[in-house]
Amino acid sequence: MKRRRLIYFLGGTATLWSAAPNAQQAARAPRIGILSPGRPPPDDAFHQSKWFENGLRGLGWTPGSNVLLYYRYAEGRLDRLPILAAELASLPVDLIIARGLTIAAAQQAAATIPIVMAADPDPVRSGFVASLARPGGNITGFSTQVLESEPKQLQLMRETLPSLERVGLLGNTAATRPEDIDRSRKNASAFRLELLDFSISRSEQLAAAFGKLGQARVGAVLISPNLWFIDARQLAALALELRLPTMHNLRQFAEAGVLMSYGADFADLHKRSASFVDKILKGANPAELPVEQPTAFELVINLSTAKSLGVEIPPPMLARANEVIE
Repeated sequence: MKRRRLIYFLGGTATLWSAAPNAQQAARAPRIGILSPGRPPPDDAFHQSKWFENGLRGLGWTPGSNVLLYYRYAEGRLDRLPILAAELASLPVDLIIARGLTIAAAQQAAATIPIVMAADPDPVRSGFVASLARPGGNITGFSTQVLESEPKQLQLMRETLPSLERVGLLGNTAATRPEDIDRSRKNASAFRLELLDFSISRSEQLAAAFGKLGQARVGAVLISPNLWFIDARQLAALALELRLPTMHNLRQFAEAGVLMSYGADFADLHKRSASFVDKILKGANPAELPVEQPTAFELVINLSTAKSLGVEIPPPMLARANEVIE
């Protein structure tokens, strides 16, 4: 562990393995770049590297032996993404793994290098692919269907809080379009809920945003998936302090103390992204590999948080949950 931390520190853009078993083998091994907006392990709350590497091993690829992995972490600073993507392209790597906001940086830096999306909400609207069936360029991978998840999240909130009238939406102003807010309001209206927008652009604004949520007397908070840069533990603590039930799409937030999460199983997506890597390294053209969608969704409920908030989770919902945190 100390040596791994040292490698991260010295390189800043870490390679998990400093060398392959021998030079001849290393020369033949394909290089994969992984571009992440977050932090390196052990501070990577999303465990992207662990899931992806497990997927590779299941397909016969051994990191550090017959494949070399090069990690680049923006550590929450989006302005670094183009620089880190350019570093990967100049190594050069044979393929880049990217997710969410990192995909655009990878696309700009690597026009001809294959790019696998570990997760993106809407790759067609984002301009990454021509269509899900035929991507048509150098990018393919997974669409996360977060737009389809939002109505289910609101339904779960309505079932949990029958008297709920007003929901606060907390998103990322840099990644939210006016039509996104309109869609969210329509989704909320379908469940007889009023939705108010309290989006922010920096993590330092989180506490102030919760202060406004409290003043607006919202009954619950829906966290947008594009608000990736916030600290899950800080969010959970603020929500608990104001006694606000909160919903996220990532299980890591429920594990940190948010009331519940519902969304695609990101562990499964990152693991399955290895299958795209395997196909492309064996000669497949990313332009002809259809973008896939999640096959697994998970509901995680933090029962300890529910008790602290005085919220009673309906027994049928507890029975449907993939995991109940005591």
